[in-house]
Formats: sequence, structure tokens, C-alpha cells
Amino acid sequence: MVSISDGQCGACAHFGGDHANDQQLVQIRISHQAEPDMVQPCGLPDNAAHALKVSPLSGCDGFTAAKVA
Repeated sequence: MVSISDGQCGACAHFGGDHANDQQLVQIRISHQAEPDMVQPCGLPDNAAHALKVSPLSGCDGFTAAKVA
């Protein structure tokens, strides 16, 4: 497991694209821990045309903090 910090994709509302409310992604946001080889789609509208896939450790200027349930 790797630790996720604010500013990284694993803590971003766009991480997981349309599946951002899946239980696995919710657990990452709660625990700030993720598998290092996990890859999810980026739901940031600016990246939609690229079908970008990112790891929880990735990051960009479009970071929006995810709300934790």
C-alpha cells in the first residue's frame, strides 16, 4: 500500500471518473491508502478527450478534493 496526500489523484473528486463513488474508491479517500499498481480513469472534464488513466499517486492542476462520505 502507498499513502495518498491531498493534491494527489487518489484524494481527488475526479479519480475514478463515473465510478468515483465505488466502495474501493471511498475506502481510499477514508484511509488515504491505495494499491501502488491501481489505475483509474480521470474524470476531469479537461482530460475527457484523452481518456486519461491515472494512479492514486498522480496529480495535476485540476485537483478537487473529494468529499468523504
